Amino acid sequence: MANPAPQSPPTGTDEFLRGLWKQNPVFVQVLGMCPVLAVSNTAKNALAMGLATAFVLLMSNLVISSLRQFVPKQVRIVTFILVIATFVTIVDYLIQAVSLELHKALGAFISLIVVNCLILGRAEAFASKNGVGRSLLDGLGMGVGFTLALLCLGSVREILGAGTLFGVPLFGDHYQDWVVMLLPPGGFFALAGWLLLFNWFAQMRARRATSTMEESIS
Repeated sequence: MANPAPQSPPTGTDEFLRGLWKQNPVFVQVLGMCPVLAVSNTAKNALAMGLATAFVLLMSNLVISSLRQFVPKQVRIVTFILVIATFVTIVDYLIQAVSLELHKALGAFISLIVVNCLILGRAEAFASKNGVGRSLLDGLGMGVGFTLALLCLGSVREILGAGTLFGVPLFGDHYQDWVVMLLPPGGFFALAGWLLLFNWFAQMRARRATSTMEESIS
């Protein structure tokens, strides 16, 4: 029996794509559920929260990776939270400067980015152990994956709940709104649907990979 070929080390592209699909923060790791369910009632809110989280994740990975050799292990978590809180404060003021209405809609969930387990988890598990380049790609991939997941949820909930997308009417005056999709239960319904679809695609890909491997062996 032939020995399996050794696996090549992950490339920069692998680090980026991992956050989009294989380890998507929402659809695979199911992280950061508070903002995912709370602010995804419209596509605009979902996109804003996703971009804010991605910015904090990217910048905190950059700083933590750069300083990882100088941070004592005993205070690493406190240091990580301090770095993350700094960028969350920057994002908070930026959103206020751009749109007070948007800032009011996102509410306390902007500040809660500080304790988002996705950001702290990537800082501890990846940025503190890898170089700046790989940490940036990891943060970018996870951030884009989180943003896309929120945008998928927000788009479905707004389309079904209000018949609009980014405030633009799609179905005319005769459309009967699914008001429940704009309420908290709608977040769970939309998340369940996307998780089902995402897992179905993952299983299909796994079956194809298994079939290809069996054909190559035979």
